[in-house]
Amino acid sequence: MTGMTENRSVRIMLVDDHPLVRDGLRARLEAVPHFVVAAEAGSGAEALALAGGTHIDLMLLDIAMRDGSGIDAAAAFSRLHPDIAVLMLSMHDKLEYVTQAMQAGARGYVLKDAPGKDIVLAIDTVMAGGIYYSAALARKLALPAQQQGAPGHDNGHDGQLTAREHEVLRHIANGESNKRIARALDLSVRTVETHRLNIKRKLGIEGQAELIKFAVEHAHAM
Repeated sequence: MTGMTENRSVRIMLVDDHPLVRDGLRARLEAVPHFVVAAEAGSGAEALALAGGTHIDLMLLDIAMRDGSGIDAAAAFSRLHPDIAVLMLSMHDKLEYVTQAMQAGARGYVLKDAPGKDIVLAIDTVMAGGIYYSAALARKLALPAQQQGAPGHDNGHDGQLTAREHEVLRHIANGESNKRIARALDLSVRTVETHRLNIKRKLGIEGQAELIKFAVEHAHAM
């Protein structure tokens, strides 16, 4: 999936009300050859004003800012600039924030204490049409599905994929996004996301890149 973004630059807007945080993010992202930090803003309102006159592919948005909620800004961007992908960056790992952010139109949620490579992977995943959660959040999101399994089904049996999970894994091996997989299997996008999380949990996989690598390497056996 990341190869889709390597052939052209990804133009990024950083939105955080702490200049030092933006400085650190800019230095980290500009070390990646196909990333360009095209704009910076200290508030959601400033970001919306800049977006109209600056070509941006993705907005990296802090969830908590002094002038208001990043979730509100994400919702405004999704409504006014649907072609700009929104990736939330936050120190908060509460699932209620994640749910609110995704409902507002965000395509991913990365924790500020995640390794730098996670932010790079998150941007590449989102720009390739996927959805990304930090590994710690993915484990939390998988827990409700694990607890709500059908009676008699051993959800704790790692490595034991269901027939539907094998189908999803085959589509992942073909490089398909959650939206395309949902269409092909007549499922909701949220259900496909849950299948992905359960597959990673059962196989002991944390990142999207590792999941894709596993799917490609084992596609012939599925």
